[in-house]
Amino acid sequence: MADRAQPPEDQAGRPVSAGARRSTSESWHGDRRRALVLGGVSGLLVGGLPWHTSASAAVAPPTGAVPRNYFGLHIHRADTTTPWPEVPFGSWRLWDTYTSWPHLQPEPHRWDFRRLDTCVSLAERSGVSVLLPLGLSPAWASARPEEPSSYRPGNAAEPARLDDWRRYVRTVVERYKGRISHYEVWNEINLKGFYSGSLDTLLELARIAHQEIRSGDPAARIVSPSVTGLGRNPQWLDRYLSLGGGQYADVIGYHFYSPKHSPEAMLPVIRDVQASMRRHGVADKPLWNTEAGWWIQGLAPAPRMGAAEADWRQLDQATAQSYVARALLLGWAFGVSRYYWYAWDNLDMGLYDSVTRTPKPAARAYARTASWLTDRVVTACTAQDEVWTCELLDPDKKRLRIVWRESDDEARWPVPAKWNATDFETLAGETGTPGAAFALGPSPVLLR
Repeated sequence: MADRAQPPEDQAGRPVSAGARRSTSESWHGDRRRALVLGGVSGLLVGGLPWHTSASAAVAPPTGAVPRNYFGLHIHRADTTTPWPEVPFGSWRLWDTYTSWPHLQPEPHRWDFRRLDTCVSLAERSGVSVLLPLGLSPAWASARPEEPSSYRPGNAAEPARLDDWRRYVRTVVERYKGRISHYEVWNEINLKGFYSGSLDTLLELARIAHQEIRSGDPAARIVSPSVTGLGRNPQWLDRYLSLGGGQYADVIGYHFYSPKHSPEAMLPVIRDVQASMRRHGVADKPLWNTEAGWWIQGLAPAPRMGAAEADWRQLDQATAQSYVARALLLGWAFGVSRYYWYAWDNLDMGLYDSVTRTPKPAARAYARTASWLTDRVVTACTAQDEVWTCELLDPDKKRLRIVWRESDDEARWPVPAKWNATDFETLAGETGTPGAAFALGPSPVLLR
């Protein structure tokens, strides 16, 4: 096992100090949505905020059917105590897995790849692609080795010598050529606990990483430095792109967290990020949600370990199921082509309960949503009077719909007769005949 430069993730899955990471400004207006439609309609409202689109900048899902690799996970302890997830997923982001720079190169002339080797092998055996975030400076390489961070002192500072960064990136890329498909340059650059340097310095780190990855493994793809949070936080990404950062990325990454709100709260943030991408000439690149999740109630009493802040909303099992499904549905429908859930085995935010060693109901909702979406085309998502409808097409062109109510209330809802719906399926796997109307609540229901 690598020399540990972080607090023990085998107990928490996040560092104890990670609560500070979500203290960034959030704003979300409580006015309810009047109407929202995918595709070239202007002036509609999301949560009281105008959602402006045009023929040249219409909100639309990614082209084609939903692939397996849209469904991504973080898994903290897959190489030690956590069984491999039984839910369908195709992508794994290696954050909080002891595979960052301080673990791989704990001293200038000592490397330790044991844990990363194991993780990559596990992914290969399951046909899962790997996204490896690059970053966190080891104390010996840090520009400010005594500076506090969300991990160990010095980790959030940029490296003092760019040659050390170049050597680190080159060594990793050469070792895992053809095995690690994606690299991400640093994590959550708008939080001082993760990155305390300047954007100009970050741009140089991205340039060097781009150069080394293109040289060492031309097939590998690069994800931009991630930003997290609602409110004005997308401006961090906008500033980075304004400096030319988009030229060093194949994919634009963002962490669409809305930990105090419903999944629908991420939609204005997605809009803002897409506007920045258009403004800086990178709208043709994929947009990924490289980290997001909620605080989910455990199946047994367990200590909080810092991943979720005390003022976050803690979801009960039923609410967690609905949030998981809605987040995955809306992410794809609004142009996000990969969604890495944080995290499978986190004590605060896990889909898997590490105390009882069993999946939570939210894990079953994740699997059910993946079965509904995979290999189907999402043609539209609309909302009217707080009821959302997502339309899907089967490979044989049969039309299906997924519906839910955004509010926490349940009420009878009339099924449009023109849909000719003959049966329904819930996130729990229950099936039946919907009839002319049925009780619809916040949990999505598939209608066929």
